[in-house]
Amino acid sequence: MANTNAPFGFSQYQGTGSVPTYEQVATFCAYNQSAMYYGDPVSRLANGGVAPTAPGTQALAGVFVGCKYLSVSQKRTVWSNYWPGSDVASTNTVEVYLVNDPNAKFVAQVGGSTSVGLTTADIGANVQWAFGTPNTLSGLSGAYIDISVTPATTSTYAFRVVGLVTDPPGSSGTESGAYNRAIVAFNNVETKTLTGI
Repeated sequence: MANTNAPFGFSQYQGTGSVPTYEQVATFCAYNQSAMYYGDPVSRLANGGVAPTAPGTQALAGVFVGCKYLSVSQKRTVWSNYWPGSDVASTNTVEVYLVNDPNAKFVAQVGGSTSVGLTTADIGANVQWAFGTPNTLSGLSGAYIDISVTPATTSTYAFRVVGLVTDPPGSSGTESGAYNRAIVAFNNVETKTLTGI
């Protein structure tokens, strides 16, 4: 059965602490910051807040896993797994939750090619990621491991491949080839920056 092209961002697989929070940390974003979805890699801005930025431009602040804000439209505090990009008064900020544990591991889908996926030979290599189309109904990210950027020793790549998803056999993402799934760890994040392998 071929894998389905349905990226879901970077979903926590392992890390310090336990399910469901895995030692997530709080930070913030500006009231008018662009939308962020559950599983999006985000970076630190000059104002100290976080935002989705182009892959490879700087170290990650972490992976976005939700937020809390005082909604202008709903007149109440909202906890959400995504930030819609508006709905906060200009005098306020949004409380953002990230996973930035240097030991965290994530599952993500491989994208950027209709014929090529990661292989066991790529374990230990650094990989780049890309934004896909998020799911605005579920709030899930559309980010994926970008196989069109060749896995390499490049130290600025955000993630390092530590394994491939193979279980349960036959489920989407477990077949070799395009759109398979991999287990990755941080390679270039504020709490851990490695050199090339």
